[in-house]
Order: sequence, then C-alpha cells, then structure tokens
Amino acid sequence: MSQNIHAGHRNRLKEEIISADITEPKSPVKLLEMLLFYGTPQKDTSKMAHDLINTFGSFAGVLEADIEDIVKISGITKNSASLIKLMLPMLRTYTLEKYEFGEVLKNHTEIGKYIFGKYFAVNKECLSLLCLNRLGKVLSFEIIMSGSIDSVGLSVRDIVAKSIKSNASAVVIAHNHPGGVALPSPQDVELTRFLKDALKTVSVDLLDHVILSSEDYTSMALSSRFSDIFGE
Repeated sequence: MSQNIHAGHRNRLKEEIISADITEPKSPVKLLEMLLFYGTPQKDTSKMAHDLINTFGSFAGVLEADIEDIVKISGITKNSASLIKLMLPMLRTYTLEKYEFGEVLKNHTEIGKYIFGKYFAVNKECLSLLCLNRLGKVLSFEIIMSGSIDSVGLSVRDIVAKSIKSNASAVVIAHNHPGGVALPSPQDVELTRFLKDALKTVSVDLLDHVILSSEDYTSMALSSRFSDIFGE
C-alpha cells in the first residue's frame, strides 16, 4: 500500500514539474525531491529534500556541496548524491552551448552578460579571453589561465598570441573573484593598462576588462575611474 502511495505522489509531482511552463518558478524542494526519486526507490524523499535545503542553505548550495557532505544527510544514497552532483556540469554545458560562437555583441552590457553566462558554475579563479571581429561577432571564448592570476607578463604574452591567432579586431579579458566582490584590484588595473598598450602594437583593441563575482560583474570600460585606459 505504501509503495502505491509513493508511486502516485511521484507521478503527480513529475507531471506538475515537467508539464509546467519553463518560465514558471519551481519549488527548490520539489525539484530536489524529484531528483531523489531516481536514486531512492520506494521512500518518502520530501523530508530528504527539506533536509538538504536546510543543511546547505539553498538549491544552489545543494548543487555546489561536496558529495561527501551530501551523503551525510539521512536517507541520501551515493546514487542520489551522484545525480545531484551531475546537475552542475549538465547545466554548464547547456549554458555554453546556448551562447555559442557567432553571436554579435553590440555594446558593453551585452558583452558583460555574455561573459557572466560563460562563468556559470566556475568556482575557481580563472582568466578568460573573448575575441571579436570589427562588427562585434564572437570569434572565440577561452579560459586561458586558472588559479591565482599573478603573472602579468605570462598573461599578456598568451593574450596577444591568442588574439593574433583568432584574427581578432578587438578583445575583452575577464576574470572572477570566487567568494569575493566584483571590483578590480591594483594588480587587475596594472594588467589591464599593460595589456592595452601591448595589444595596440598588433592593432588589436582591448575593449574591456570584466571582473566577476558569483552574483555580479563590473565593466572597467564603463567605470569613470578607468577613463585613462578606456576613454580613448
């Protein structure tokens, strides 16, 4: 009898989520409950879903949690935890394919949003390069360094070489501050100024340096503080 009750509830929940408009807000608990169906047969997964949210603070917190911590929640199997951890790489792959090369970016706001999407689920510091043609069409996007970005000379050499290889007319560099704020450090400003001058020697324009956090981004080109670099 209990099995039939769980089966009926699961079918109703699947129908509710799958048939709903994609733009409608979904309950984080119900989404997790549905994921847990596939790794936890014939059990009530509602309490587990609530426990996950309560333990890790949010739906995003659950997806970003270590698998070793997820399985500590009562009733969560290794299969269920593995399925939860599969969600972020799947969502990142979707995001990257959704905004594939060839898009035309018309202004700094569109550039910032494009790059912000590329950093979805990136939780370590990375430096990236966006190459554009003279019309603003995306030629390439590449994360060229990961880890602490403290070697200005190496970064500049790599960026200049990759800009030439892509036949870019203009480029945008970006890097993130995981767990920090989207504000440039003195080292970021030094790198930007040095790179702007280096790219001029190969007739490539540095359009912007975008600094990202997990929730926001800053365009140095749109900030009056850096008009001496980007105001030309």
